Amino acid sequence: MSHRPISNHPMLITYPDCMGNDLRDLYTVLTGPLNGAFSGVHILPFFPSSGDRGFAPITYREVDPRFGTWEDVDRLGEKYYLMYDYMINHLSVRSQEYQDFLQNKDQSPYHDFFIRYKDFWKNGEPTADESAKIYRRRVQGGTYITAHFADGSEEKVWCTFSDEQVDINCQHSAMAQHFLEDNLAFLASHGCSLVRLDAFAYATKKAGTNCFFVEPDVWKLMGDCRDVVRKLGVDLLPEIHENYFTQMKLWEKGYYVYDFQLPMLTLHALFSGQTMYLKNWLRIRSPHAFTTLDTHDGIGVVDVRYLMPDDEVQETKMHVYRLNPEAAKIYTELRGPLNKTFNTYQINCSFFSAVGEDAESYVLARALQLFVPGIPQIYYQGLLAGKNDFSLFAKTQEPRDVNRHFYTVEEVRSAVLTPTVSRILELVRLRNTHPAFQGTCSFPACSEQELNIHWKNGSAFAELHIDFASRRFTVEHSSN
Repeated sequence: MSHRPISNHPMLITYPDCMGNDLRDLYTVLTGPLNGAFSGVHILPFFPSSGDRGFAPITYREVDPRFGTWEDVDRLGEKYYLMYDYMINHLSVRSQEYQDFLQNKDQSPYHDFFIRYKDFWKNGEPTADESAKIYRRRVQGGTYITAHFADGSEEKVWCTFSDEQVDINCQHSAMAQHFLEDNLAFLASHGCSLVRLDAFAYATKKAGTNCFFVEPDVWKLMGDCRDVVRKLGVDLLPEIHENYFTQMKLWEKGYYVYDFQLPMLTLHALFSGQTMYLKNWLRIRSPHAFTTLDTHDGIGVVDVRYLMPDDEVQETKMHVYRLNPEAAKIYTELRGPLNKTFNTYQINCSFFSAVGEDAESYVLARALQLFVPGIPQIYYQGLLAGKNDFSLFAKTQEPRDVNRHFYTVEEVRSAVLTPTVSRILELVRLRNTHPAFQGTCSFPACSEQELNIHWKNGSAFAELHIDFASRRFTVEHSSN
């Protein structure tokens, strides 16, 4: 199937079953209550998966029957430019590849497809120093799971995330290289305009390093991926949560990047009434970016480091938790005491709840996101001004689920009629249709408490003025 070109217009981020039950309901919502708002859609993983809300893929060749079929995906692709996820770092332990490895071990064609401790580390185990260097994501346990083979033997294989997600030997396995190229080509030929490389920075590993964005290895892997998809007219978006130095390196080499820095900088400006850190970021950031305020994972904290003093980053974080004591309680029960040291990777909280469910502050933040240069990605729960869903967390015990509410189609229809969501949708539709946003952007001078963003394209213009001290904003634009 052909794909629509990437455009400088808003993109919705959604699970296939969070605005209705499936992809057919998602189409109904997009062409109904959300008609005219979005030109693109990032459909979070819709493949068969054994965990992590789709991010433990069993195969990329199928659409999970619970969500629909490839025909349902194709129908969305006829109207919207689409982004799919490719989990470059890992695969499900329920996959055919891993199951064959467990059954046949060294006789399996996948014998080097996964990262075996006995081959990776000099003596089969990391030294204390090597272990301490590793950039970790698992809250508990090490960086491995134990493979139990059919012959009764067992050994450790690398696992960065959950026990359902076993890491792939992207760098040193011909079979893994073939798997990568084959599946990227399959996805690129099935209607997407962009492939999002999930957890990309974890896919390069080298003993003695932090095993995160290892250079120069990372550039070869990135180049290999780009070579595959560009033949089919598709681009890449690597997903990396880290300080902005990493994003700048990617931008300098011509890749799209995420602006994961914007959320915390926006919260800081709202809470403090000051804009110096936000303005500095708007001055130096890549315009070749996808802007976010929220995603399915949470509000990134590590991303903003070095753009604000550590104590101000932490005070912004603590302000969110003071406004959301139940979210703070979840954090402390699972991860330990909250404090003002740099110990938080991300905040599990909806962005509406993060601003204290204050409608004016929230719409202001969305206006800012929509005027910042780049492609705005708006998460479905954020679009609908969703509050933290603690009842879902109570069922799943997954902290990120507070920001993963399941909406029925009727709940979506009701939400878009509320004053807050109506104002946000008006701004989204403006961003999606007004010709000024296809022109040039400037930041006219103003006071330290204010921010001006001006877009111009011929006679068409659109301008946002924000006063962070009063948390008020105005939007002016030409009629064309």
